[in-house]
Amino acid sequence: MSLPPVPTRRADEPLKGILLVCLAIFLFSSHDAISKYLSGIYPIVMVVWVRYLVHTLLLAGFFLPREGLGVLRTGRPWLQLLRALCLIGTSLFFTTGLRHIPLAEATAVNFLAPLLVLALSVPLLHERVSLGQWLAVLGGLVGVLIIVRPGSALFTVEILYPLASALCFGFYQLITRILSSHDSPSTSNFLTGLINTLIMTALVPFFWQAPQTLGQALLMLALGACGMGGHMLLTQSFRFASPTLLAPFGYGQIVFAGLLGFLLFDHMPDAWAILGICIICLCGLLVAFGQRGASQN
Repeated sequence: MSLPPVPTRRADEPLKGILLVCLAIFLFSSHDAISKYLSGIYPIVMVVWVRYLVHTLLLAGFFLPREGLGVLRTGRPWLQLLRALCLIGTSLFFTTGLRHIPLAEATAVNFLAPLLVLALSVPLLHERVSLGQWLAVLGGLVGVLIIVRPGSALFTVEILYPLASALCFGFYQLITRILSSHDSPSTSNFLTGLINTLIMTALVPFFWQAPQTLGQALLMLALGACGMGGHMLLTQSFRFASPTLLAPFGYGQIVFAGLLGFLLFDHMPDAWAILGICIICLCGLLVAFGQRGASQN
């Protein structure tokens, strides 16, 4: 889950912000569950293409009437292209991983991204990271090792897909931070969706497969709607509460992923996987609270 830049004017209504975040992460989890189902039937490229196509069309309907073609104007075109490629890498790796990895475990591994952002911010942004924050990064990696321990069903090469997704998402978040001082959030979000839609549209003819049923076609539309709706609710939540307050609630996405994985795919993480998931969440929360404390000083 990416965190968009915070609106400059914000009402102090934390409960409303928390509710919106919870709704957003439920939509993100629903998006991932639909992706897992569809990727078992259709080519990965087609599933990702539908997600970006619907998402971008909805964004166009929202931004173009308000901002016109000015929303496409950017001061950092190559950086915007790199940001888009990082996000499309996240989508392709994560969706491919969902073919082989249960929903909760794949989501948990993907939540290494905030910890990777912390580690990458040192060489790329020259930020200072405390010993406690480094320990949180190492703790998150330990959590992944517990989930994919030797002898478990997840000890396969396919676990590299969500790990690669987390790495791409980490770079995506770092580039988003850099671009936030040059382009507006609407420009960055719309350009990313448009670039990735064009890339996937060029690829999809080689992977095209017509929807087999009306229900599956509707699920494809719901895929983009869930992604778009989640991002819109997430953006709105920051109008009512600070990101440092809301960030810990983002880890509820792993809980929703576990519930949907059990209800839809009849999978329940074992005790060791639950322990690894809890360690990743704890380390991520420690980093979030540490950043909250630093911002208040």
